[in-house]
Amino acid sequence: MAALLEVKGLKAFYGQTQSLYDVGFDIPNGGITTLLGANGAGKTTTLRAICNMVRTEGAIRFDGKDIAGRATEEIVRLRVAHVPEGRGTFTTLTVDENLRVAAYTRRDKAAVQADLERVFGYFPRLKERLQQQAGTLSGGEQQMLAIARALMLKPRLMLLDEPSFGLAPLIVVEIFRILRRINEDEKVSILLVEQNAALALDLATHAYVLETGRVVMSGPSAVIKDDENVRKSYLGY
Repeated sequence: MAALLEVKGLKAFYGQTQSLYDVGFDIPNGGITTLLGANGAGKTTTLRAICNMVRTEGAIRFDGKDIAGRATEEIVRLRVAHVPEGRGTFTTLTVDENLRVAAYTRRDKAAVQADLERVFGYFPRLKERLQQQAGTLSGGEQQMLAIARALMLKPRLMLLDEPSFGLAPLIVVEIFRILRRINEDEKVSILLVEQNAALALDLATHAYVLETGRVVMSGPSAVIKDDENVRKSYLGY
């Protein structure tokens, strides 16, 4: 499977502090890849670096094109959607307004409406709460809204940062089931950062383990899951 995203020799900096050291990985077209690691390992920074939200060095190629150093909005226009940790919904806007913000540059109103219905197919609960203020939704519904808003961009690649954070286990299972459907139905590639390593490894086909800003292990998820160090450090057995 050809790579949609190729990252090589990636370094990232917050001011003078270096956070990533020669990180490299590939995201196959239509695949799901997860980044594992403890807090502070560099997972969130990696997603930000792809979107040029931190200062970086190294090579980042999307669909064969060099995107390192491109403006964040230009990367979004290439159909790279970032769902940040903490969900990032506009809490004072309604569900409908949140979704339409993602399509504000589009003039094809009929197609936007069709995309809304497509999104509601994954998240029918959002349709029921269409005129509700986003800040009054439950945590799980806000996470669904964040993913749905990303889908309105018709992404080729979704970057998901801790989608299970702070959610009840049953809601997490539902969201991960929907993510699998999105991947299978729409062939959206996914790069997943997730503290729940067991869930992430079940969803993803390939995994990379980060420690202090460096990739220390990579391979098929099934192989990573069986590694003794990964089991002890992240899976708890």
